[in-house]
Amino acid sequence: MAFIENNKNGVVYMTSPNITAKHAFTTRFGGVSEGIYASLNLKFSCGDDDEKVAKNYRILAETLEIVPVEFAFSKQVHRDDIRVCTMEDRQGVPYSVPYEADGLITDVKDLPLVIFTADCTPILLHDPVRGVVGAVHAGWRGTVVDIAGKAVRKMCEVYGCDAGSICAAIGPCISECCFETGAEVYEAVKAVLGDAAERYAEKKPNDKYMIDLKGVNAHLLKRAGVKNIEISEECTKCSCEKYWSHRATNGKRGTQCSCIVL
Repeated sequence: MAFIENNKNGVVYMTSPNITAKHAFTTRFGGVSEGIYASLNLKFSCGDDDEKVAKNYRILAETLEIVPVEFAFSKQVHRDDIRVCTMEDRQGVPYSVPYEADGLITDVKDLPLVIFTADCTPILLHDPVRGVVGAVHAGWRGTVVDIAGKAVRKMCEVYGCDAGSICAAIGPCISECCFETGAEVYEAVKAVLGDAAERYAEKKPNDKYMIDLKGVNAHLLKRAGVKNIEISEECTKCSCEKYWSHRATNGKRGTQCSCIVL
C-alpha cells in the first residue's frame, strides 16, 4: 500500500500503512513560521524565530495527540550511532541534545522519537511484537555505513526483537531522479553492497552517478532480516513546495521531521 497523506486542521503529514504505532513524516504545511521557513519548520538554530518553532512543536503534538509536548531528539552528525532512549532523554522545546546520534530506539511508551531531514532518508521502524520503535536519519554517509541495518540489529540485541517482526517505512527523501553525485559516493555504496550496488546507481556521461538511496537502504534492511518494508515514492527535491529540500534551496530552508511513538 502507498503512503497516506493526512490533513488535520491544516497540518499535512504522511503516514505508512506499514507502521501501526503512532507516527508522522511531516511536510512544510501547518505551522506558523514565515518566509523561507514557512510554515511547519521544526528546526531550531537555523535562522527561524525560536518562539515560532516552539509553537510548531505544540501544533505537531496537538495533531498527533502527544501530551506533554516532550520528545527524544537527535543531534545528527551523519554517522551510525544508535541511541537507546529512556525517559531521561525526554525534553521539551527548545531542546539541547547532549549526545550525538543519527538513530534512536526505545521500548518506552509515550516517548516520541524525532529525527530531522531535508533530502536525507528518514526511516521509521516498529516491532509490534516486542513493543519497540526506532527512528533513523540516513544521509548518504550514514547509508553507506549501514545505519539502517545497525538500528535493526541494535533493536534485536537490546530488546530481543526478531528482525522478521520489524516493520519499516522509508519516508520522503531525495530520489534517484535528483541525487546526482560523484564517483566517491558510488564507490562507498559499492563497498557496503558489493556488486549489488549496480542495481541502485546509473552512471551518467559526465562521470557522475544517480544514486537510489531508498533502494540502498531497503536492501540493507532486508539484509538485516527485515521483510516488511514500505517505501515512499515522493522525492523531496521534485516536491520542494511540499517538503524542504537542501539541494533545491541551496541550504536556505527549514526542516521537516519524522516522529514515532508507542
